[in-house]
Amino acid sequence: MNDRAGREFSSLAAREQYRDDYWIRRDPIYRDRLFWRAQSFRHMVHLLPGQTILELGAGRGLFTVALDRVVRGKNPITAVTLGTDRSVVGELPTSVERIEVTSLPGELAGRHFDYVVVMDLLDYRNCSWFARLIHELLAPGGEVLFYESNPWNVVLKLRRMISRWNARADSRHLLNRVALYELMSEVGFIRVFTVYNDFVYAPLSASLIWILRNLSILLENLPAIRTLSGSILIHAQKPPRAIKPVRSLFEHEQLRGAVSVVVPCHNEETNVEPLVRGLDAYYCEYLHEIILVDDNSTDDTAAVIRRLSAENPKVKGVFRRPPNGVGRAIADGYQAATGRYVLSMDCDFQHLLPEFQDLFDRAAMDFDVVIGSRFSRHSVLLNYPFRKIVANRGFHVLAQILLRRRFRDVTNNLKLMRKEVVDRLDLQEPGFAVNAETGLQPYLMGCSVAEVPISWINRELGMGSSSFQLAKVGGGYWRVLWRLSVRGVGAAPSRTAK
Repeated sequence: MNDRAGREFSSLAAREQYRDDYWIRRDPIYRDRLFWRAQSFRHMVHLLPGQTILELGAGRGLFTVALDRVVRGKNPITAVTLGTDRSVVGELPTSVERIEVTSLPGELAGRHFDYVVVMDLLDYRNCSWFARLIHELLAPGGEVLFYESNPWNVVLKLRRMISRWNARADSRHLLNRVALYELMSEVGFIRVFTVYNDFVYAPLSASLIWILRNLSILLENLPAIRTLSGSILIHAQKPPRAIKPVRSLFEHEQLRGAVSVVVPCHNEETNVEPLVRGLDAYYCEYLHEIILVDDNSTDDTAAVIRRLSAENPKVKGVFRRPPNGVGRAIADGYQAATGRYVLSMDCDFQHLLPEFQDLFDRAAMDFDVVIGSRFSRHSVLLNYPFRKIVANRGFHVLAQILLRRRFRDVTNNLKLMRKEVVDRLDLQEPGFAVNAETGLQPYLMGCSVAEVPISWINRELGMGSSSFQLAKVGGGYWRVLWRLSVRGVGAAPSRTAK
């Protein structure tokens, strides 16, 4: 290793040790924080079982433990510690390969990984060399996620200025935004973007931690204010984009052939086929049928559904007559479903398919209803319209008060329900407010309900455009809440899991 490479490695090792010492000595919630980050990583990349993960700068294994907990031992993790004198906190799982190196790439030479994750190591002194190293270690189409302190946070800037006057000076050299994007582009990465993340930082108290953790999703999507986040999450991908390996995610024999999937479709000709192919590839053994409800589309959606029905006996088309409306489409799809469970979802959810594993896991645990929650503490919510966040959170706060139930996100159209529950639903809303009916009524029936975290990342080019208009559909949600609160059905409390 030449002198320059040695200096760059030494700076990485120093950052690794500084970071671990900070977490252990000065961050009272570092275990929770690292678990949140591990969940964010999983949802950000839509992780599939078997895909390989490289953690560079694993140090004492603090994040490694959280990451293995989140992936549940289903993904090989290689944790690389930069040095040979880093004692591990606790015991690492046997599924984790731990490597101690004194140079890079060292033992990693010639190896490639689907994902690389790095915690607080990017530095002016090593960034160019380090980014190129990561580019070499990634398989084609592989992705890297950096979690870094937010260099644009004015609170951090003030703390760093103050630290210069005492013996606890922060020796890090954080990158600015321009340098970061220029670096990633020069190295050859694509799909480079930065997300503001995590408002839970010092000074901390127990009550303040709770408040900030619950406000984080709101603040992370609030223009201007989000620049005050404690961390940033940097994503980049090595071209070309590889097709993720397609393999069955079937695990629960008791759910074999049990699930009817109901998908309302309005002008979704580009999304219908990829969705059906993905469902069939990942979850074929679970599927009883896929019901595609054409809601008076004006494009070729109906023709695509007919072709798919002819090719796959599990695909069934329902072709509605006017008037249209997503609520009417979901109701018609529910009526046509004949499986023991019914999974409702939107047509542009194909990117979330790997995350459906969690819904089936909870159904196998005997929950009556499982809801995909965008607002769980472990969800990933990127570029979500701020007005919709405010309206959504306001609705849920009022709903919890009026209905005396606890939940986080009942209005997302990603729900897995027993058919008996579906048959008892009283759906009256013709539009998007039907999602509030399907979410709230099971609680009032006394059903057992679980919420699992999912990701919501703003739509990419080529995906169907949302017809949701806040001012237009908001009244429907309030009608649902008023109707259910006045009716007061279902006095029995629900068993819930977050």
